[in-house]
Amino acid sequence: MKPAWSVIFFTTLAGAGQGLFLALVAAEALGEVPAGFLVSGALLALGLLAVGLAASFFHLGHPERAWRSAAMWRTSWLSREVIVLPAFMAAVAAFGLSHFFSFERNHSLWIGSAGAVLCIALFVCTGMIYACLPFLQEWRTPLTVVNFIAFGCASGATAAAALAAWQHPPLARPYAAAALALGALAYLTRLAALARNRQLRPKSTLSTAIGVKHPKIVQIAHGAAGGSFNTREFFHGRPREVVRAVRWTFLALVFPVPAALLGGGADSAAVLGAAFAAQYAGLLAERWYFFAEAKHPQNLYYQAIA
Repeated sequence: MKPAWSVIFFTTLAGAGQGLFLALVAAEALGEVPAGFLVSGALLALGLLAVGLAASFFHLGHPERAWRSAAMWRTSWLSREVIVLPAFMAAVAAFGLSHFFSFERNHSLWIGSAGAVLCIALFVCTGMIYACLPFLQEWRTPLTVVNFIAFGCASGATAAAALAAWQHPPLARPYAAAALALGALAYLTRLAALARNRQLRPKSTLSTAIGVKHPKIVQIAHGAAGGSFNTREFFHGRPREVVRAVRWTFLALVFPVPAALLGGGADSAAVLGAAFAAQYAGLLAERWYFFAEAKHPQNLYYQAIA
């Protein structure tokens, strides 16, 4: 598939914002946390979600019709995502306001808990948009949803550690430890997905596609002199060397480099900020590879000329 940068930025930024919010709720549930830190964290999470949402609009052919995407909520995971996302953003805003105006702790915990439920629902909706597609074998696995949740929580915990080192140092080390654990989980599940996808074999072939039972079929014409939507949107168009380089890039940046920084500089906001920056760069590469790795069946016909 062709990676769409608008979707890449949306899923990675929103995922980090979701993970950061869960980290804030967990910290409040486990003990007393300064209200100023929770307000700052909520603002940062809301900012990440808002920027991600803005990026997603660049993927729409007619942004003015975006509201219609919620109409098919009974059958479409995309429609469910469109409904859950603003509800979650409202919960994040309410969580921040509850601490800004010093609500009772029970009230803010209830708001945080409701937001956490919406956060997990949003993770599931986003992951299922891809995992529900039977013709893309690389995505048709529970590991897709698991990876979206794990990477979002890991990047959010890293962002929380950097924010804590700046505003509330006692939380920096616990958050860094959580980021290491979640990052390791995300890394292992992504390696499992890569190993699974290497074993996949196309369910369709040129022979089954055209109904000709012959051991050797050669395409000598593609029916058009120029490109088309099919040749542009269902294949990334990059050499194998580029795809392989992106894979190794994300395998290095998404966990090993941040892990080294998290382990060696859990008290430094600058070091933890660098860990988040490296991890986010790795997430961009990982999500690009996620799309490029998926092999649409129509490319049996078109990929040779794409």
